[in-house]
Amino acid sequence: MPVGGGKRDPLDRREEMTGASMLERSGDAGPGRRDVRADGQGRGGRKRRRGAESLMVPEAEFESYYGRPIIKAPVWQIMDIAGYLYLGGLAGSSSVVGALADATGRPTLRRGSRLVAGGAAIVSTVALVHDLGVPTRFVNMLRVFKWTSPMNVGSWILAPFGTLAGVAMATEMPGVVLPVVKVVAGTKVAGVAERLMPGVGSAAGAGSALLGPALTTYTAVLISDTAVPAWHDVYPELPFVFAASGIASAGGAGMVAAPVAEAGPARRMGVLGAGTELALMERMERRVGLVGEVYSQGRSGALLKASRVALAAGSAGALLAPRLGRWGRAAQVVSGLALNAGAALTRFGIYEGGVASAKDPKYTVVPQRERLEARRAARAAASNGGRPPQG
Repeated sequence: MPVGGGKRDPLDRREEMTGASMLERSGDAGPGRRDVRADGQGRGGRKRRRGAESLMVPEAEFESYYGRPIIKAPVWQIMDIAGYLYLGGLAGSSSVVGALADATGRPTLRRGSRLVAGGAAIVSTVALVHDLGVPTRFVNMLRVFKWTSPMNVGSWILAPFGTLAGVAMATEMPGVVLPVVKVVAGTKVAGVAERLMPGVGSAAGAGSALLGPALTTYTAVLISDTAVPAWHDVYPELPFVFAASGIASAGGAGMVAAPVAEAGPARRMGVLGAGTELALMERMERRVGLVGEVYSQGRSGALLKASRVALAAGSAGALLAPRLGRWGRAAQVVSGLALNAGAALTRFGIYEGGVASAKDPKYTVVPQRERLEARRAARAAASNGGRPPQG
C-alpha cells in the first residue's frame, strides 16, 4: 500500500511489471541469474546474508532475462540507417546554404550546395527504401498523413524535399538536362526550358530550403521515439545535435565546392556547427548519467572520439584557410572533408550507442528503478507535509 492509504499508483504497477521487477521477483535461476548453492554460497563464492531477514532471491545480474534481452535491439542495417541519418542532415542543411548563396550572389557556392542537396537526398532515399526491403512500403506511407508517427511525417518531409532539391539540382546541369529535353520534346521546348531554368532553380531551391531544417532534425525525433535507452533518454538534446551536425557538414561541403573568396559563409557555418555539436554532445553525455556511458566506451565511444578529432581539425582548418595564401584552397578542401567525416562519425556513433544500450539490460532496469524510487519518495514527502520520510 502506498503511504497515506490511497490507491496504488498505476505508474508503479507499470514499472514493476517491466524489466526491473521481472529480474527481482523470479525465484528460478535462469541463464541471466546467479545460482545459490545449498551451502549458502553463490556461484562466485559469495556468502548469503544471514540474520533476521535472509536473502530469498539473489541479486540480479544485468545480463538478460532468462537468456532474453529486456528490449529488442534495433535490427536496421547500419550502413542504410546511420548513413541515412548523415545524408538527411547534409541534404537538408545544404539546401539552406544553396538558397542563401543564391540570394547573396555566390554562384559557385550555390551550384555546389544544390548538387550536394539533391544528390544526398537521392542517395538517402535509396538507403531508406533498401532498409525497408520492399520499395512499395515507402510509397504506402504516403497514402495517409499521421502526424503522431515520426516515420510517416518524415516520409512526407522527404518526398517533397527530394522532388524540389532534385529540380534545383537539375537546373545546375544544363549541359546534361537540355540535350535530353531536346531529344524528348524538341528544340523549341528545350529553348523554353533553358530560359526558365534560372527562375525554376531559384523557386525550387527556396522550397527545398524551407523543408531543409525539418529533414535535418526529424530523424532525431524518429530514433528518440523508441524504447532504446541511449536514444530515448537524450531526446531533449538530440534534435539540436543533429541540427548542428547538419550545419557542420553542409558548411564543409560548401568549403569543398567554392573558392576561398566565395566560401566565407560556408566556413563560418562549418565552425559554428562543429563547435555547437561538440558542446551539445558533452552536455548530453553528462546529463543522462549512467546511460551516457555507452557513448564513451566500445565501438560508439571510438567513433565519437574520432568525430571530435575530425570536427576540431576541420574547424581549425576553416579558420586558417583564408590566411594561408596559395595553400588556402587545399586547406579549405581538407577541412571541409574533415567536417563531413566528423558529422558522419557522430551519426554512426550515436547509432552504435543505441544498439549497445538496448543489448545491456542495465540501461533499461537501473533508470526504471531510479524513477520508481523518486516517485515513491516524492509521494512520501508530500504525505508528510513536505518533509522526507523518517527511517
